[in-house]
Amino acid sequence: MTRSLRLPEVSGDLRPILKWAGGKRWLADSLPNVFVGDFNRFVEPFVGSGAMFFALQPKRAWLNDVNRDLMEMYTQLKADWRPVYDLLRRYHSKHSTDFYYAMRGQIPSDRIHRAARFIYLNRTCFNGLYRVNLKGIFNVPKGTKTSVVFSDDNFEGVSSALRRTRLTNFDFSRVLHNCGEGDLVFVDPPYTINHNLNGFLKYNENLFSWTDQIRLRDAAFDAKQRGAKVIVSNANHRSIRDLYRDCGELIVAHRHSVLAADSFKRRATSELIILV
Repeated sequence: MTRSLRLPEVSGDLRPILKWAGGKRWLADSLPNVFVGDFNRFVEPFVGSGAMFFALQPKRAWLNDVNRDLMEMYTQLKADWRPVYDLLRRYHSKHSTDFYYAMRGQIPSDRIHRAARFIYLNRTCFNGLYRVNLKGIFNVPKGTKTSVVFSDDNFEGVSSALRRTRLTNFDFSRVLHNCGEGDLVFVDPPYTINHNLNGFLKYNENLFSWTDQIRLRDAAFDAKQRGAKVIVSNANHRSIRDLYRDCGELIVAHRHSVLAADSFKRRATSELIILV
């Protein structure tokens, strides 16, 4: 069964510190009945900016992502956010085109500086995208944002929330394989579709292939069979709808895209929410 909803833009009390393409900070309040009820652990196999985690602020969570730099950054903030924030304030005063590309072109040797660099590049690159070349080097151009630190930053709150989590850098299948009764699992993979012609999706195909989409569907269904409550967000495309057709309820969520560089192209779009 497929139903359609038009979703407002909302925000949680604890904002993510990253801007992330496809972030889901709007979803927890837009579908409140989906994210209520008794669960012992909240699990995100593709945490990204952690927007859903920070919106829900569960007492216990397992956050995972295949992006090693991302998870190292969260691990550092969990341990001690202060030196990272101090560096970001320093970068704020130095921010310029030359400084951005100098930071993009070097990888610090210690974890604190790597964490600060990761956040700096995320906040000042084009649209908060994370993209690497074939050598694994971050290569997103500088964006138009001029601020590195914001008045509503709450690194202390983020660090406190992360102390209640397990942080890992696994393939999603390893995480889902260890989910079952008492787990609420929110799955938000890169949006690849079968036989697409979209450039961003073609890039994601290198990170998350159609074969991975099939593996994900099977792993999510297996976790449900073990008693987990599983919610999947994905592209609203015929190939994805067909993939999950017999796996649960499909909800088409309508909202506005903010990813396009041209404001004229930032028009209404839709995503697919699957209640496995």
